[in-house]
Amino acid sequence: FFNKEGDFNNLTAAAYHKKTHLLVTGFASGIFHLHELPDFNLIHSLSISDQRIASISINCTGDWIAFGCSGLGQLLVWEWQSESYVLKQQGHFNSMVSLAYSPDGQYIVTGGEDGKVKVWNTSSSFCFVTFTEHNSGVTAVTFTSTGYVILSASLDGTVRAFDLHRYRNFRTFTSPRPSQFSSLAVDSSGEIVAAGSQDSFEIFIWSMQSGRLLDVLAGHVGPISSLSFNPMKCVLASASWDKTVKLWDMLDSWRTKETFIMNSDVLVVAFRPDGKELAVAALNGQITFWDHENAVQTGSIEGRHDLQMGRKELDKITAKQAAKGKSFTTLCYSADGQSILAGGLSKFVCIYNVKEQILMKKFEISCNYSLDAMEVFCVSKEMKDFFLFSAVNGTCMFFQEYLDRRKMTEFGSMALIDEGGGEIRVTCVRFCPTGRSWAATTTEGLLLYSLDSGLIFDPFELDVDVTPSNIHKTLSQKEYTMAIVMAFKLNEKKLIQEVIEAVPSSEVDVVCSSLPDLYVEKLLEFLASAFETSCHLEFYLIWTHKLLMLHGQKLKTR
Repeated sequence: FFNKEGDFNNLTAAAYHKKTHLLVTGFASGIFHLHELPDFNLIHSLSISDQRIASISINCTGDWIAFGCSGLGQLLVWEWQSESYVLKQQGHFNSMVSLAYSPDGQYIVTGGEDGKVKVWNTSSSFCFVTFTEHNSGVTAVTFTSTGYVILSASLDGTVRAFDLHRYRNFRTFTSPRPSQFSSLAVDSSGEIVAAGSQDSFEIFIWSMQSGRLLDVLAGHVGPISSLSFNPMKCVLASASWDKTVKLWDMLDSWRTKETFIMNSDVLVVAFRPDGKELAVAALNGQITFWDHENAVQTGSIEGRHDLQMGRKELDKITAKQAAKGKSFTTLCYSADGQSILAGGLSKFVCIYNVKEQILMKKFEISCNYSLDAMEVFCVSKEMKDFFLFSAVNGTCMFFQEYLDRRKMTEFGSMALIDEGGGEIRVTCVRFCPTGRSWAATTTEGLLLYSLDSGLIFDPFELDVDVTPSNIHKTLSQKEYTMAIVMAFKLNEKKLIQEVIEAVPSSEVDVVCSSLPDLYVEKLLEFLASAFETSCHLEFYLIWTHKLLMLHGQKLKTR
């Protein structure tokens, strides 16, 4: 049929629904046709994209048709009878460069090389708004402390502010002379906006309220790579390729308060959430920690070997030599300031303990296999290469003594032929303010890692003989969680109070973490009413605090 139409070469995807005799066909031009078989009656055709349709699927009833367009990262669900979209999603066309969490951790904003700013819901994983005002690649994005304003910096020479209430670009900040902005920071009040230039080596300061340019900070002699405001003080830290980090004091007319000289080009700088420590990552793969008040270095992490890969067939140099070119380009402290997340020109993301300066965990973003506590040593027959799995930090290294002679031809090594697979890298990492998850923008997409399973689970059968005597018996056996659940099933206020007050304060943390989600809300409601009458104020506050720390994020998303 399509041969007769002359369209067969352009056919890229097809799906057939047996019950309704529907044939859906997708083409390279982005058009799809809906035919009824066996007569090939055309029901309708529609253009849904300007890229090839890569995949088609029909749901069990035959009402909804899903289309995937890999070129633009589009996912569409079409209801053909009402001719309307059920779902429309599209990712960034090019690589994502930057991300930021909203203060409550419910949203993530990403900026890409395609000039788009997208806002995603962390619980549904869907993008719900896209801003397309920038004319060039977006280099940095951030939320203000209110969570309703997003700021983005771009190579088009503008910093834009977007309102999440009305979904509009309400402020555009520009410099007197056109500049390509490579970094961005906003102070804790959300009133001062700073952006660093990669061509004029200056830092521009604007007022969010008026949109006016307040100051231009000059002093660096290389492109500005990163900016960070101290969360507790009016101090701005700037990192540059000129091998320095400068601290600027807002209260002292933006004078340079301190200059730290590094051994290598500085790529990223980040303040600890309490503002008392500064982390700096440089081109030599080192992360250094500074007590900026006293201008003293407090520690350093040699991260280069944690980023290194094995030697590939086409590598002319050893893995150790190749690692010299690896470095961290993005840093983020955890909410408690005890850990630091680092990523860069590698497929690994590392979490370090700041105090001990040791690697706690290493994530491989391409396949996410964790190799913790494995130790294998395997040698090939020819003794030319071997694998090492380290139990210390979970890394896998492949050592190859010689390049493979079997792949050598008169035109060179066959391994040098590019099969189109680009290098995997991490462009930005951020911890969620709740401390329960972290996210990374990578060449693989936007990845979220979480401690929460997201499931609501009630392990107790409803036909259990729940009586006051059984509850007292469970309580005497120190099975506090089960006793609380049974008390709520019986739903007698006096009994609930008795059970909760029988739990020792040292056990509250354990009970809260093991409590099924269904009963967390019930317990919070009970605590809220108990505050009115109870004399055990501190005890009930401990309960509330532990419950909200452990389950607050899940409650908010519901």
